[in-house]
Amino acid sequence: MNWKTYHFNDLSVGKLYEILKLRVNVFVVEQQCPYPELDDLDQEAVHIEYAEDGKTLAYARLVPAGVKYDIPSIGRVIVHPEARGRGLAKQLMEQCVEYILTEWQAEEIQLQGQVYLQEFYQSFGFQPISEEYDEDGIPHVDMKFTLK
Repeated sequence: MNWKTYHFNDLSVGKLYEILKLRVNVFVVEQQCPYPELDDLDQEAVHIEYAEDGKTLAYARLVPAGVKYDIPSIGRVIVHPEARGRGLAKQLMEQCVEYILTEWQAEEIQLQGQVYLQEFYQSFGFQPISEEYDEDGIPHVDMKFTLK
């Protein structure tokens, strides 16, 4: 599989448009959650993507320590609706964790996950560090991975 990582300035205009369109289509339209998808974190992030035939099928955003949280974080985890059920979400999370542990030499990772995905994130070693809370009308929980 051909996973790619990009810094913001390495994204072509076309690739950035494709990623943002996918994020808006799923996080805003599909989940019926009208909120500002563009939050000024993309410019500082590393973007991980899997594409087939030029179409983004899986994507996540890695934010370095000190930008959103004191430790690195994973966010905007997404699989294109047409590619769900193929195991891409699992592979995507493996790519994200590996990148942060290897490239950033981090020992902890944080994420803000939707509650219905809590068990999925726990399967990678993330543990809840907050109570359930509402974020833009969707139940969320903060979770942290700690290298043992």
